[in-house]
Amino acid sequence: MSGRQPQQLIFDADDTLWENNIYFEAAFEQFVEFLDHSTLSAEEIRNVLDEIELTNREIYGYGSINFGRNLMQCYQHLCERDISDEDLARVMSFAERILEQPIQLIDGVEETLRQLSERHELLLFTKGHPDEQKLKIDRSGLGRYFRHFAIVKEKDCESYRRLVCERGLDPDRCWMIGNSPRSDINPALEIGLGAVYIPHPRTWSLEEEEIRNGNGRLLILNSFKELCCYF
Repeated sequence: MSGRQPQQLIFDADDTLWENNIYFEAAFEQFVEFLDHSTLSAEEIRNVLDEIELTNREIYGYGSINFGRNLMQCYQHLCERDISDEDLARVMSFAERILEQPIQLIDGVEETLRQLSERHELLLFTKGHPDEQKLKIDRSGLGRYFRHFAIVKEKDCESYRRLVCERGLDPDRCWMIGNSPRSDINPALEIGLGAVYIPHPRTWSLEEEEIRNGNGRLLILNSFKELCCYF
């Protein structure tokens, strides 16, 4: 495969390099228990929260604090009792605890990055709150394998085009690697980059969508470690 020649490999961070969504799911479970709604199931509450998140991500973006804001809004919408400041602070605390969770690297990530960095140019491309993402990069210990970091509000076609232009990347040698069809795979394919899809069993539901062929090259792997077989 052409990947044996020097390539430009762009990596997603959350749920590609390290676990992330599992902590948001745990916070949501705490929220459902605290809300203690008399009729709505967890799935129905999740549907309400999804609608709030779809609206608010365009305004505020991502990250645990913005997730906490969404939880509070959901609580105010669904709560069946008088709402106190203490209740809202408790809801926000579910999200704030996400920041305290340890960085749990996905199996094989560090060894694979070490090997790939010896043959290729590695870049990290992630979305979310800049300070929060920088903290996770620092705590992960993986920063030394990347020549460039980019943290953006949204990973869409325009942000990919901007990255390619600013870094002088060659689309024919450039691959985006990640777990999210919406943010990692489809926009990269649409602008003509290669894309490596590594599914994660706990990918956020709002990041799931049908993969579109686009103009790029698609590779689907079962695990992060398999990258060394292709690049």
